[in-house]
Amino acid sequence: MLIDSPPPLVHDTLIIGGGPAGLTAAIYLRRFTRKVALFDRGHSRLSLIPVSHNYPGFPDGVRGTDLLTNLRAQFERYDGQVSHGEIARLRIEDGCFVGEYDGGEVRALTVLMATGIADTGLPIDDWREALACGAVRLCPVCDGYDVIDKRIAVVSSETNPIGHAMFMRTFSADVTLFDRSAGVILDEQERQQLGAAGVRYVSSMVREVTLSEAKTPVLHTADGRSHEFEVMYPMLGETARSDLAVQLGADTAGCGEIVVDQFQATRVPGLYAIGDVVAGLNQISVATGQAAVAATRIHNTLPWTLRQKD
Repeated sequence: MLIDSPPPLVHDTLIIGGGPAGLTAAIYLRRFTRKVALFDRGHSRLSLIPVSHNYPGFPDGVRGTDLLTNLRAQFERYDGQVSHGEIARLRIEDGCFVGEYDGGEVRALTVLMATGIADTGLPIDDWREALACGAVRLCPVCDGYDVIDKRIAVVSSETNPIGHAMFMRTFSADVTLFDRSAGVILDEQERQQLGAAGVRYVSSMVREVTLSEAKTPVLHTADGRSHEFEVMYPMLGETARSDLAVQLGADTAGCGEIVVDQFQATRVPGLYAIGDVVAGLNQISVATGQAAVAATRIHNTLPWTLRQKD
């Protein structure tokens, strides 16, 4: 007698990305008793944060790695499991999403993209050490309060050349803006705005950044000069890891960030996106809030599973 092979397991949701957004959504969905497959490459930007002081509920701050560890432990408490690997391709087949990874495939009724962004930009020596000691910081919104009255360097962003430097004047009277590329980026009106705000401007482009013996950032410019500060915000620029969503037809904006509606849904039915990969404010609290919205929406749109009495 021939025995048919069992049908492939179909999860309720495939979550791609195990940062704060993906893990929070996974926790919600498991508490909704949904079958979840979570794949993570281990590149969450949260792991780069030495201590966050603006995430609610931690008055003394929380290390990025500790927050990730706690989120994973909470997911595992509900019988969740993080698969360490990369979803390389995503397709739709027989009414399901199929994610391909090295070694197999995973099928799901819905997909939640929590893939984040990739930083681009400056050559910075001892990159991780510079972040760990606070000499280089990535988010003025997150930790501007923590650098009050320090000597601050900001490297211009081509999409927002003076905005970050002006923002940092909230926290310090000693802010200097540097160009990140050859050629004139600022127009005369922008230079006047900087002058009126008391922001110094160095037009010679930054070639590299090193750490001094005191672990402070030293910016080396094309004119041969070196400039030492207490803190630097490189404003690296970013590219959203949205390729998988784009391949399925999702809309993007800005730096490839996925466009979603009020429920974090893309234009592709069943495909959702949360966290830094979507257009909006890149913050841990925003990402976890989006995760709650998306997970609840996914649960309410999937077929109901009714529990039976023992």
